[in-house]
Amino acid sequence: MVGSVDRNHEPAHSNGTHLNAAGGSAVEEKVDELRRLLGKSDGDPLKIVGVGAGAWGSVFVALLQDAYGSFRDKVQIRIWRRAGRSVDRSTAEHLFEVINSREDVLRRLIRRCAYLKYVEGRLGDRTLFADEILKDGFCLNMIDTPLCPMKVVTNLQEAVWDADIVVNGLPSTETHVVFQEISRYWKERITVPIIISLAKGIETELEPTPRIITPTQMINRATGVPIENILYLGGPNIASEIYNKEYANARICGAEKWRKPLARFLRQPHFIVWDNSDLVTHEVMGGLKNVYAIGAGMVAALTNESATSKSVYFAHCTSEMIFITHLLTEQPEKLAGPLLADTYVTLLKGRNAWYGQMLAKGELSPDMGDSIKGKGMIQGVSAVGAFYELLSQSSLNVIHSEEKKPVAPVEVCPILKTLYKILITREYTSQAILQALRDETMNDPRDRIEIAQSHSFYRPSLLGQP
Repeated sequence: MVGSVDRNHEPAHSNGTHLNAAGGSAVEEKVDELRRLLGKSDGDPLKIVGVGAGAWGSVFVALLQDAYGSFRDKVQIRIWRRAGRSVDRSTAEHLFEVINSREDVLRRLIRRCAYLKYVEGRLGDRTLFADEILKDGFCLNMIDTPLCPMKVVTNLQEAVWDADIVVNGLPSTETHVVFQEISRYWKERITVPIIISLAKGIETELEPTPRIITPTQMINRATGVPIENILYLGGPNIASEIYNKEYANARICGAEKWRKPLARFLRQPHFIVWDNSDLVTHEVMGGLKNVYAIGAGMVAALTNESATSKSVYFAHCTSEMIFITHLLTEQPEKLAGPLLADTYVTLLKGRNAWYGQMLAKGELSPDMGDSIKGKGMIQGVSAVGAFYELLSQSSLNVIHSEEKKPVAPVEVCPILKTLYKILITREYTSQAILQALRDETMNDPRDRIEIAQSHSFYRPSLLGQP
């Protein structure tokens, strides 16, 4: 039953329709600035398209819809997701409970004549689909956080062919394939789009030399869009909390021409966006923390949330991350803050840590794959494989401080090795992560950091640098 409505209550997300005069003017100025930079004429709206509708991809587009959706003559915002993904009955029942617990959402659905389909879905009289519930503001990977209604397109060509700004919300494992298809629709384009990638994952290639391939590089290869028009946005954030206006910050990384105006355009009172020129390294670090988050979840579950065990794990995993960072960048100290912040939030509440917990509890198995119902893609699994394969190459050998002989970098990263044998080759069970921590031969984390700091470690070829 719908209760009374407080007419003075301001909803958390208003789609830009309740801005005061000063606020509305400032927001519109940001739209106008970006339109000028893109050469948009009157009557030709700025077209922003999200590709992929996982939790972060959906929230990011919803944030833009909330901020700029009222300026319909100046901005068009839409999101693409594949059609045909059905919502099972248990999820439909939970969705119905969420709707009825939120008076604002309930009223909205009744006004849109959309409420009945959720009643029918709960009863099993109708099959709901992920793309149709997304139009009403429900992301399948984040049912408990209703978003604003969005324009959803299930035809990829229709979604992207004339887009000015494309937001990549796909997992890294899907990025190249989808953008290869997109490139077919851009063959006749005169203008070059801007692409903002949210993907936190990496791939590797070993020939002719071992190197990391990031989502922005995949997009560049697939589409031919110049790298200066492709940016990465990442930071320590949990999608549902950001949509609920918890304070957050992020960095948009890439060429100065676009990153600075985009940082201003994306910035909101609760979502502060900084800018940085170091595109690829930030992108790689966004993938690296997912590796160690899985192990953190395992340790938490196996030790009944022991603060001592978790802190021991944190010391060792961060020392491995620092070691790897020294291989990847000439100035690793510049990444220390963002990397630790992103790692910390992922360990606290990220899906990769959750996945590690479920594996350790026996509620999930690696055989079930890395795309999990209600959570989406667990990016850390493929990242474990990618970093292990990369750092196993003898061409990257470093001198081991105790054994005084050249070893592959992965030999100095026992946690990464253990995760690989749990998740990829499946030689070990989750218990092996504790055995690795308790191994008497495990070096003091300080030693690993000193190895990295006392040698000429930087390998520019790993990130495709000359």
